[in-house]
Amino acid sequence: MHGTGGLLEMKTPEARGKFTLLFVFALCLIPFAAIAEEKTSVKKLVMIAGSPSHPAGMHEFNAGCLLLKKCLSGIKGLEVEVHPNHWVSDDKVLETADAVVIYADGGNGHPALQGNHRELIQKMVDRGAGVMMMHYAVQCADEGDSGDVFREWIGGAYEFNYSCNPIWDANYEKFPVHPVAQGIEPFKIKDEWYFSIRFPEGMKGVTSLLVATPSDETRDGPYVYPSGPYAHIQARKGEEETMMWATERKDGGRGVGFTGGHFHKNWEDDNFRKIALNAMLWICKMDVPEGGVESTVTAEDMAANLDKK
Repeated sequence: MHGTGGLLEMKTPEARGKFTLLFVFALCLIPFAAIAEEKTSVKKLVMIAGSPSHPAGMHEFNAGCLLLKKCLSGIKGLEVEVHPNHWVSDDKVLETADAVVIYADGGNGHPALQGNHRELIQKMVDRGAGVMMMHYAVQCADEGDSGDVFREWIGGAYEFNYSCNPIWDANYEKFPVHPVAQGIEPFKIKDEWYFSIRFPEGMKGVTSLLVATPSDETRDGPYVYPSGPYAHIQARKGEEETMMWATERKDGGRGVGFTGGHFHKNWEDDNFRKIALNAMLWICKMDVPEGGVESTVTAEDMAANLDKK
C-alpha cells in the first residue's frame, strides 16, 4: 500500500469485508450518540405545589403549577415535573433536577424547611442548580437562620414583622435589561404583592425585576397579616419597592423570588404569566426567547385542577 490511499487498498476480499463491516457498524452508532447527547442536554425543572390552603381561587398551587407546566410544554429541551402536596414524591427526584420551583405556603411550614428538606435543596444549590420561590414561599421561618439561607438561594426573603403583605394594584412600567424581563410590557394588576423584602446589604448581587411604588394608603394598611401598619413601612412613603427579583450566585447557580400569585385568576394576564415562565427557563440556565415565553390560556385551562375547597 502506498500513501493514504493505500488504507483502502486491502490485499484480500476478507480484509475488505472486515473493513466494510466495521465502517457500517460505526455509521450505525452515530444516531445513538446523537440521541444520548440530546438526552443529556434536556433540562429538568421540578415544581413543588403546596397543599391546599385559603379560599377557592386563592393559593391554587397545584392548578397554577400544572397551568405553567402546560405553558412550557412547547419549549424544546425542557422537561417539567409537578409534584403536589407540599413536597416531591421521592427525594431522588431532586438529585437530577436542574432547578426547582416552590409555589406553596411558606413561613414556619415552608416545604423546604421540614425534616431534611433544607439539606436536600442545599445539595442542589451546591451543584449549581436553580431555585425559584413564588408568593408565600418567599417567606422564611419566624426564627433561626432560614432568612440567610433564602438570601443565598434566591437573593431575598420575606421576614415576619419586617416585610408586609397588603393586597394592592401594582403598576409595573419599567423593566431592567435582563433575560427574565424579555418581552414584558407595562402592566398593572391587583395581587397580594409582598414588599419590604430583606435583601443583602445594598442589594448586592440582586436584580430587581418588578418594581412599583405602593400608594400611601397601601403603606398605611391594613395588611393581610399581621394587619399593621409598621412604622418603618410608613416611613418609606413615595419610594419604590421590589416585588420580583433575580440573583446569580458565585457558582453560577440562579435564584428568583416572585411575590405575586395569591389570586389564581392573575395567571390569565399575559405579562404576569410570561415573566414567571421566563424566570423558570432562566433558573434552568436556558436561553429565554427574545420576546419572552409565548403562551395562551383558555377558560378551560384556568378552571382545570382547582383544589376542592
